[in-house]
Amino acid sequence: MPSTDVTTLIRTELPRLAGSLRKVGELILEDPAAVTHCSAAELGRRTGTSQATVTRFCRAIGLDSYQHLLIELAQERGRGESSDWGSAEIGPDISPDDSLERVVQVVGTADLRAIQQTIDRIDLDAIERAAQAVARARRIDVYGVGGSGAVAQETETRLFRIGCAVRGWTEVHAATTSAALLTPADVAIGISHSGATRETIEPFELAKERGATTVALTADPRSPLARAADVRLISSSSETSFRTGSIGARHSVLMLIDCLYVRVGQLSYQRASASLALTDHIAGAHAVKSRRAR
Repeated sequence: MPSTDVTTLIRTELPRLAGSLRKVGELILEDPAAVTHCSAAELGRRTGTSQATVTRFCRAIGLDSYQHLLIELAQERGRGESSDWGSAEIGPDISPDDSLERVVQVVGTADLRAIQQTIDRIDLDAIERAAQAVARARRIDVYGVGGSGAVAQETETRLFRIGCAVRGWTEVHAATTSAALLTPADVAIGISHSGATRETIEPFELAKERGATTVALTADPRSPLARAADVRLISSSSETSFRTGSIGARHSVLMLIDCLYVRVGQLSYQRASASLALTDHIAGAHAVKSRRAR
């Protein structure tokens, strides 16, 4: 796990943790810098739990030990302080009285952080496997609802322009009907920030049963969507006030889609180039001509 991801990892795992383990995670997210100066026993006291609970928390999120957690937190803090874009003094909270300048700084920093964290943790082999499958697919289904539905439609738009037989589905009945008609020659892409959206998982799992190659785009590598996938592409998000994780993750998901799209274009270069050449004139032909003043 890249060190930049430790707080993102905790946010991702927190909904699945209960009781005392959740308390530990919440306190760490509340003040990561302060935790770097705590022993496991002290953190246990602060959360009303125990040293053993803190150790179990670390293992529950995939770390070897509490010392491993401290190292990850310290390194993440150091990168934030030295980064060109990461303003360590700018936190995620936006109050009703904050200036527009601060709003822009907080939102921009959060989006840049999410994209950088996604780049840091990107699995190049997974991108390659997904692109290879998409490039040779007879047909491509893309499933997503709500905010992820907009990303599904954007995925359709991009792949369609380079000659792929692709359709984005945002309604579960239509998506499931399409999934039932897939074959091993096809690809299904499921998009869900949480990886737990039933309307996306249902057609996705059916597509897998039909033998299609399944590709999941999610922020949670342990989610039901990720578990059902042959290939997993993992995004990150940085939340701010008024923006939940799913909204904050949109830019990093689109970055993954862009990488996939460009790689598919490379792998199907002749088809992609021909498709772009045949359609490049369309936008310009529909542009309104400005009238010169006489």
